[in-house]
Amino acid sequence: MSNPILLEAYPNGYQTPPPNSSHSETPFMDSKKSEKHAPLDFRQRLRHFTWAWYTLTMSAGGLALLIANQPNSFKGLLEIGLAVYLINILLFALVCSLMAARFIIHGGMMDSLAHDREGLFFPTFWLSVATIITGLEKYFGDNPETAFSTTLEVLFWIYCACTFTVAVVQYSFVFSAHTYRLQTMMPSWILPAFPVMLSGTIASVIAERQPDRSAIPIVTAGITFQGLGFCISFMMYSHYIGRLMESGLPNREHRPGMFICVGPPAFTALALVGMARGLPSTFSVMDSEDSVADGRMLEVLALAAGAFLWALSLWFFCIAAIAVIRSPPTSFHLSWWAMVFPNTGFTLATITLGNAFSSTAIKGFGTAMSICILCMFLFVFVNHILAVYRQDIMYPGKDEDVSD
Repeated sequence: MSNPILLEAYPNGYQTPPPNSSHSETPFMDSKKSEKHAPLDFRQRLRHFTWAWYTLTMSAGGLALLIANQPNSFKGLLEIGLAVYLINILLFALVCSLMAARFIIHGGMMDSLAHDREGLFFPTFWLSVATIITGLEKYFGDNPETAFSTTLEVLFWIYCACTFTVAVVQYSFVFSAHTYRLQTMMPSWILPAFPVMLSGTIASVIAERQPDRSAIPIVTAGITFQGLGFCISFMMYSHYIGRLMESGLPNREHRPGMFICVGPPAFTALALVGMARGLPSTFSVMDSEDSVADGRMLEVLALAAGAFLWALSLWFFCIAAIAVIRSPPTSFHLSWWAMVFPNTGFTLATITLGNAFSSTAIKGFGTAMSICILCMFLFVFVNHILAVYRQDIMYPGKDEDVSD
């Protein structure tokens, strides 16, 4: 007989823990009881295919971008990166198809976006799109066709408009429809601001090959939206640190999500240095006649700010790593991908600073970090597949469609 508690679902497809019980006390969260799970067919499990699945594709896309930026390359590395990029495109198409199938079969798309937990992962879709756009430039940017540069420019402006709308609309909804206690603050609250912040990262990648008429507006928008995303993140950091001081570390199952905080300063450092280098040679400050000196001044300022922010990422990384090592999670959750994507940005920032300072040691350290990222990606990916097979995810009460 299947457990009726496990199969019980609200009409909108969401489940919540019993009143007056913690999330970890529900029968769904005990990984040791996975063999007692009532078997569900694929159609039933598809109801629990959440927006958080895009953490897979944003991480795979980030890995492809990291491979393309390696300071110590070897023959065939670019082809490996291209293969990873194309596989990520296929994964992205698969995830999109399964999300569409979920909503066609079970409905509830607006409920998923409005959910107090799952809705916060909707921006990971746009983070995946950001990695796809930057990958286009990295792997196909030597295309001499003017149409290619124009396509990237159009994609950039569409991305800026969409992600700015997400940052405004989603936070407006969260502020009016949900009540979150600061004692439960998690870095996932930053996610709605993350995609618009990556506008600067995209700008830093595509601006260098753009014609002068396009490069300056792209860099201007990139700096603007990068600043917006980082400032929102920085304000969230104050709540996050306050929560850690008052309530201690999160539950061990949620600790991999602490790595999200590594991302904003790392991607900002990466974007500032890249955009300073992507400005056209004709750029000048306040109609100055010495454009070379102006460009050099901006690069120096970007490097100083980048090193400053890199240290902040390092601090957040160490805090999160110590927390996870002290109490590793006992069962797989999609938040494990936070151990990959934000750290990919941290590694890219390290490589970028190493290239800018022409430091062999820093570039070597960036290569070592890249190997660690690859190993972590494979580790999380294997556990992701096993979790699906074992019904540890895509199962009632086990996914982000359950309120904390």
